[in-house]
Amino acid sequence: MESEPHEDPVMEAVRERLQASGKTYQEIGEAMGYSPSSARQAVSQFLKGSDPRIGTLRKFAKAMGVSVLTLLK
Repeated sequence: MESEPHEDPVMEAVRERLQASGKTYQEIGEAMGYSPSSARQAVSQFLKGSDPRIGTLRKFAKAMGVSVLTLLK
């Protein structure tokens, strides 16, 4: 048995891509279509999740300028 849980590879890719972009949660959230008042919190909640909805992944991929397939590889 493994002693530590492993992060979902998709969410790992999402977090890595966000970190590498240098963009803020606010910037990404607004690019994903969230209102300025909820953008930062929406992205924070998305990143805390371990089983994202495909629609949210699509929004994130579009905001980052990549295809959703890039995140799934």
